[in-house]
Amino acid sequence: MSNLIEIIDLEIDYGIVKAVKGINMSIPKGSIVAILGANGAGKTSTIRSISGLTKVKSGKIIYKGEEIQNKPTFEIVKKGIMQSPEGRMILNGLTVEENLLVGAYTVKTKIIDGRNVTRRRQILGNLNEVYTYFPILKERRTQQANTLSGGEQQMLAIGRALMSNPDCLLLDEPSLGLAPLIIKDIFNIVKKIKEAGKTILIVEQNAKQTLKIADYAYVLEVGKIKAHGKAQEMLENKDLIEAYLGS
Repeated sequence: MSNLIEIIDLEIDYGIVKAVKGINMSIPKGSIVAILGANGAGKTSTIRSISGLTKVKSGKIIYKGEEIQNKPTFEIVKKGIMQSPEGRMILNGLTVEENLLVGAYTVKTKIIDGRNVTRRRQILGNLNEVYTYFPILKERRTQQANTLSGGEQQMLAIGRALMSNPDCLLLDEPSLGLAPLIIKDIFNIVKKIKEAGKTILIVEQNAKQTLKIADYAYVLEVGKIKAHGKAQEMLENKDLIEAYLGS
């Protein structure tokens, strides 16, 4: 399996605070890779550097063979990387469907299998795909987005990220503040998205639930990788769970 993203010797500083200290990671195409660890470990800084939201001090982020570190976010989105942010960032004053359509702003008319597929047709196809994953969003498509429950807002945030039909989906703390049953539902949907061919990089504190759906995982502690390996093997390693991920 070839790697969609390679992170090489990545360093990120915030003034005198060194958030990420020379880490190396590989994200294989068509996989779910997890970055785990406590608050302040450097997880969000790492994922935000991939989407262009955080500046890289040194090191490389290689996507499809091209260096993308410190490129503008809009360029990275056009290349096929989209992030569902921590905190969801739902757009108040817009309906559920209007929020979703905001995620499709980079979609353009293009040639697919020799046919001219219009922008509108692509957007409608992407919208139907999102509604297949999240039927509740279709039911609530005319509802004001800020009136959704926390779990529904998280579904909306992920759905909005999918509207550009990205090759790589970045998820930042999708379980934050949600009830266990809702977390299980969302993680099951994330697994289905991967099975449909997407590559997913997920940042999480909820280690056990994440390891159940991931293929591979990295554990960060104060900006360094303390452990990495196949997700199932890490899930079965009780010493690792207790040492770095909480018993």
